[in-house]
Amino acid sequence: DYFLYRSEDAYSEYVIEEDYWIYAAEHADSIGVDLINTSLGYSLFDDPAMNHTHEDLDGLTTNISIGMTMAADRGILCVTSAGNSGASAWHKITAPADAHGILAVGAVNAVGDHAPFSGFGPSADGRVKPDVMALGVAAGFPWPDSTIHYGNGTSFASPILCGLAACLWEAHPLATATEVRDAILASSSHFTMPNDSMG
Repeated sequence: DYFLYRSEDAYSEYVIEEDYWIYAAEHADSIGVDLINTSLGYSLFDDPAMNHTHEDLDGLTTNISIGMTMAADRGILCVTSAGNSGASAWHKITAPADAHGILAVGAVNAVGDHAPFSGFGPSADGRVKPDVMALGVAAGFPWPDSTIHYGNGTSFASPILCGLAACLWEAHPLATATEVRDAILASSSHFTMPNDSMG
């Protein structure tokens, strides 16, 4: 079963959207949700006074990252997109990919190369980010008319990884969210030598 929450305001970009996500996560927790996929990220806003800085990406500063860390602490496996600012002046991951105890997912193409748009780490406090990578270039998704379309973005990579996590957890139902997260990290190609582009 899944629940769909829309916390993003498509017509503007203000920091209150981070609070909307927190409200959605609180409701999800109240009904027993095990995993949360988040396909959004925040750095710059319509009001520049609200903009985050790279120094804010420590998992303890932005509202959404604090909220996601709290959700992870409550036993929810949180999977989130790393952000699509890799080729822009921002360059880094976006909040809440800096949250603690989560899986921040960057994008690769079909042969496993880093997508230029995928945000770079590390977090401001030096943690490896992104954590892992998944397909985010020409990723297939269903259209309302039942045809398959293809898109680019870490917002495609994150739900693909979240789906994998759900399948892994279903195969090992006694595992905790932390154990599922750790198993995914340990199985990654760069686990012993992580870097700031692939995690």
